[in-house]
Formats: sequence, C-alpha cells, structure tokens
Amino acid sequence: MENQTELTEFLLLGLSRDPHLQLFLFPIFLVIFLVTILGNTAIILVTKMDASLHSPMFFFLGHLAFVDICYSSVTVPKLLENLIMQQKTISRGGCIVQIFFFFQIACTEVFILSAMAYDRYVAICDPLHYITIMNAEICRQMVGGAWTMGSLYAVMNVLPLLNLQYCRNNTLNHYSCELPSLLVLSCTQTFNNYIVLLISVLIFGFGSFLLTLISYIHITATILKIRSVEGRHKAFSTCSSHFIVSCLFYVSAFFRYMKPSSESLPDLDKLVSIQYGILTPMLNPIIYSLKNKEIKTALSKIFVKWTCTENTRRNLVPK
Repeated sequence: MENQTELTEFLLLGLSRDPHLQLFLFPIFLVIFLVTILGNTAIILVTKMDASLHSPMFFFLGHLAFVDICYSSVTVPKLLENLIMQQKTISRGGCIVQIFFFFQIACTEVFILSAMAYDRYVAICDPLHYITIMNAEICRQMVGGAWTMGSLYAVMNVLPLLNLQYCRNNTLNHYSCELPSLLVLSCTQTFNNYIVLLISVLIFGFGSFLLTLISYIHITATILKIRSVEGRHKAFSTCSSHFIVSCLFYVSAFFRYMKPSSESLPDLDKLVSIQYGILTPMLNPIIYSLKNKEIKTALSKIFVKWTCTENTRRNLVPK
C-alpha cells in the first residue's frame, strides 16, 4: 500500500451518465430547489410577521423551515453543477465537509421534529400547563439542544473518516458524498467507521424517533378519549401535518443508513436519498401550508396586505 498514490478527489457519477437526460433533469431539480427555498422562506417570514403565530408550535416550525433550507443547500447546488458541467469531481476535503454538514443538519432536523412532537403532546395531553411548560426559554433550549446533538453526531462520524485513505477507486456512484458510499471506496480498514455509524444512528436516530413515537402514542390515546367527533377531528388535524413530515423523513433515512451496504442497488440508494435529502425539504412547507389552517390564513392576510400596498403605490405614482 506504500507504493500506491493516495487519491485527493472523487468523481461523482450523479443521477445519470446520459447527457440528454442530465439536461432534462437540470430544470427539474432547479425548480425543486427554488420551491424549497421560497416555500421555507415564506414559512419563516409568516411565523415572524404574524403575531397570531407567535406560539411554540410555529416557533419550531420556523426553525424547521430554516433547517430545511440548509439541508437542501448542502447537496442540491453540487448536483445542479454536475448536471451541466463536464468535470464532475469533488475534492476529498469538500466531500468530508459535505458529509459533516449533511449529518449535522439531518440530526438537527430529527430532534426539532421530536421537539415539535413533544409540543403537540403537551398541548393535547396537558393543555392547562401548556403555557408554563412550553415557555420561550424552554423552546430556545430545545432548538439549541437540537443543533448541539446535530454537531455531536457529525463530529462522531467525520473524525474517524479523516484517518481513511483512498488509493484504488475514486468513483462515487452517487450525486453527493454520502458516508456509506464513501466507506466502500477506502483501501484501509473501515470496520470502526461502520461501528461508529451504527452506534450513532441508534443513539441519535432511534433516540429522537422514540421521543416522537412515545409522544404520539400518548397523543393518540388522549384523542381517542375525546367523546366529540368534532373535537377528535380538530385534535388530529393539529398533529397530522407533523406526523406526515416525520414519517417521510424517518422511513427513507433509516432505510438508507440502516440497510446493509450494497453495490447492487445504487439507483435505489439514489432514489431514497432524493426522497429525504431533496424532496422532503420541499414538501414540508407545502404540507404545513395545506394542512394548517393558521398558516393558510396568515399567508392570505400577508398576500392581501401586499396586494393592497402595491395597488396604493401604483395609484400614488403620477401618470
């Protein structure tokens, strides 16, 4: 191994090697990226501007929207670049940095989802103490804790990655640097990396999943005790959007990182990664906008206010 040259960059094969298909995919993913940025930015602005949305639930929703913007920005710009450029390489350092931020933001997202599930648990199961329990300081600590957990998760997996060497194959059959794909290429022992990945996913991934699951078990049990059909429907409607978002993320992410590493299903790995890394950040604001009455009302008020302001400005401009 001493006579082998260590590789310093990787070749990303992307979604397809067909140049015509790449040109077709570029506008699709560009639109997805723009919708993600605009949709989540709209959620952030509406939760800040509308006083009726200054509650813990929308505080967490605003932070989730910010995380989704960061999440999509980690991989999609490089994907778009590779779809139109002939040179589809990424440096080893750039690859490791991409993995770090991907892990950090993904872990932050799952803990924010857990915080949102706990918020709904308190609101439905202990409404009389909701204001006391979910005060502003507690909410800020939960978000800060989510970012801390995300940073710790990323550091745990990236530090062992720095010791690996790559000297045989530099081709990543993926559109971004993902840890499972990168470990397969190493010409040094990666057993410890897989162990760290498995342990960290079990601790952070299943830990946050259990927090969300336990919250929803209590929520469901409480809702089923409500005698009024209208009351049950109202209670379920406040949780349905968050439940859908959580399922979209957890199912695809666990499938990607908990299944055995395989070279035989690279296209399936790409599709699953697109689901939780690109489509979910775009779908989150759409789901919350469609399922949440308060968000729809606030967006309508802001749109009407903006329209009226524009009409007034135009009328004041001398002709």
